[in-house]
Amino acid sequence: MPSKIGFIGVGNMGSAIIRGLASRDVVLHGVDHDTARLKAMVEEVGLIAHASPHNLVRECDIVILAVKPQHAEPLVKEIATELDGSKCLVSICAGITQTMFKDWTGGLCPVVRVMPNTPALVGEGVFAVCLDDNDLSDAMRSAIPGLFEGIGQVHVLPEKLFDAFTGVIGSGPAYVFYFMEALVESAVALGLSRPQATQMVKGLFSGSARLAAESDLSITQLREMVTSPGGTTIRALTHFDRQGVRGSIIDGAFESYLRSVELGE
Repeated sequence: MPSKIGFIGVGNMGSAIIRGLASRDVVLHGVDHDTARLKAMVEEVGLIAHASPHNLVRECDIVILAVKPQHAEPLVKEIATELDGSKCLVSICAGITQTMFKDWTGGLCPVVRVMPNTPALVGEGVFAVCLDDNDLSDAMRSAIPGLFEGIGQVHVLPEKLFDAFTGVIGSGPAYVFYFMEALVESAVALGLSRPQATQMVKGLFSGSARLAAESDLSITQLREMVTSPGGTTIRALTHFDRQGVRGSIIDGAFESYLRSVELGE
């Protein structure tokens, strides 16, 4: 694994990745306009702070761009003079294609796209990693997926599937929280206190997710385990089907996918 990894941006996602790498045999560098946040990471994991992105890029083998998508273009064009074939630019910016990054850098270095989701903040993320760039060395191609293994699942995908990943997995935590909110509200309407309902729903989701992860049964089989003929659960699920809930979830994921396509055009 390359020994010097730099982060331009140490916000929520950047910090999560940094923490996942802190126990590895690497030297971590960082820069951020929020000096308090940068100082906190210096104190927590021994991050080497830099005064400018130029200085950081000069020192690092891998540069992870962890900024808002709207800030990416001017920043990448600014640091392009420090890039060369020995370095690799890794972007976690949503909606910005590999081709756009190659244009902004003048093709001076290989580019890897990574799409995370927010459970990475608690070490349970799901990451898509695109290794399509033919300029990637075998060493970089082998090392980069491993950067994210400490904070979740890593799936190597072609870039053409990134919009699909965004629609289902990148946006997915919001869908889960949306359903959790609805269940809390239903519990409150049925007489439970809001704090108690919230605690119960959190336990419901964490337990169900763990059961799905550890069971040899399919998700459909696990659902059928709870769905007795003529029982309470089948009555609720039949209502969902009559209301088109399943189709609405699928349509919503497609809307997110289409928006991701728009952002990359």
